[in-house]
Formats: sequence, C-alpha cells, structure tokens
Amino acid sequence: MHRWSGRVALVTGASEGIGEAISRLLVKHDMKVVGCARNLDKLKAIDGELKKEEGGSFFPIQCDLTQRDQIYAMFEKIKTHHGGVDVCINNAGMAYPSSLLDGTPEEWQKSLDLNVIALCLCTKLSVQQMKERGVDDGHIILLNSMGGHRLIQGSNYLHFYAGTKHMVKALTEGYRDELRQKNSKIRVSALSPGLVESEFVVRLFGDDPDKGRKVLQTTPCLKREDVAELVVMVMQQPPNVQIHDILVRDTDQVK
Repeated sequence: MHRWSGRVALVTGASEGIGEAISRLLVKHDMKVVGCARNLDKLKAIDGELKKEEGGSFFPIQCDLTQRDQIYAMFEKIKTHHGGVDVCINNAGMAYPSSLLDGTPEEWQKSLDLNVIALCLCTKLSVQQMKERGVDDGHIILLNSMGGHRLIQGSNYLHFYAGTKHMVKALTEGYRDELRQKNSKIRVSALSPGLVESEFVVRLFGDDPDKGRKVLQTTPCLKREDVAELVVMVMQQPPNVQIHDILVRDTDQVK
C-alpha cells in the first residue's frame, strides 16, 4: 500500500457498515479518505476518532447520492481541496423488503438511483478527475454482492436488489472494456460479499429492525472488516494485475 500513501480515496456510504470499515483501514494506510454519506454527524464522529490515531486523514462530506446535483458538488469540493480522486470505492447501496410483485415504482427508482445511477456517475467523475491530472494508475472499486451472481429461491424481498447488483456485474466488465479501449491503466475491480454483519441488514427490514437483527444472530456472516481487508488486498496488487471480481462469503454460509 506504500504507493497509495498520501493519495485520495473517495468512499461512498462511509458513515457506517462496510464503508466505515474501509475508510478506517485506508486512513491507517496513510491515505486521504473523503467519506460521504447523508448523516454528517456520524461522519464527524468518525473523523474525531481518526484524528487521535496515526496515519492519513478523513474528510467528511454530506451527500445524498440519489441527488445528482449533490454528487457534482461533492466532486467540485474534492477537486478544490484535494486535487481529485485517485481511488473511488462505490460502497453505498440499499434495498427494500418488497417482492417484485409487491414493490412500488418509487422503491424501484430509489434503489436504481443509489445502486446503479450514483455508482455510474461517481465512477465517471472519478475517471474524469484522474485524466485531468494525468493519473493513469487509479482504481475504481465497486461493492457488488453475491446477489449479483445468483438468486436465492424464496428470498423474494431481495429479488429487485439482486437485479440492481446483476447490473453492477455487467457494468464492471463494461468499465474494464472501455478503459482498455482507451489504453488506460486505470483498474476496475468488484467485490461481491455474501451476508455481512452490518447495519444494511437491519435497515433492510425497515419497520421491523428486530427481524434484521435476528438474521444476523442466526446466520453465519462476514465481518465488515473482512470486506475492508479485501479492498486493501485488491489495491495493493502490482500494476499489471487487475482483480476483476471476488465472490466471498462466510465459510458456513449455506446459500
């Protein structure tokens, strides 16, 4: 990770869960981490804790990634204060506990806006900032899901979410192909974890968070730090090695 020392990483959904774990670990590896989320208070609390530790630095930015004007404004702030993005980690995602036949257009649109459109826009703007500064060794990392590779029969409440993640699987290959066509050495990688012990599962069940907690208590799952360590592993590969996608789950996870 030495070559990333002092360089800028954007982590979306950084206020909790996997995004928080990634942010903390990259700061320990001496990176400048721009963490964005809607909850600025949580981001500031993380910043306060990280200031007491050795390593890089953490810069909170409040941003609702479903609002495109806020994404553009965030990238302008990054350019003004930090020069631009060297690593973009698209971590933010959401799901609604509705089956395909019971879901609403409003739920589908919000899921697409965050899981797909925001990911695409953050990736596009990150690559633009890299090119503007002549950065040709940048890295785009997309947090996909095992749900982007298979469906669990009977888990109706995850079907639309899995649909958005299947899009991320296709987008990963699309970005790799387009960058290769431009003879760019910017790398694109995806991580596809199974169940992870994080707030995502609790929020998934909305009005019944106890149901999400029960899932975490009764189902083998990865720690959020496990996924963060994989991000570092992907980033520290030599320039000629591009890890395309990692499918990872707890050893005891059944499906």
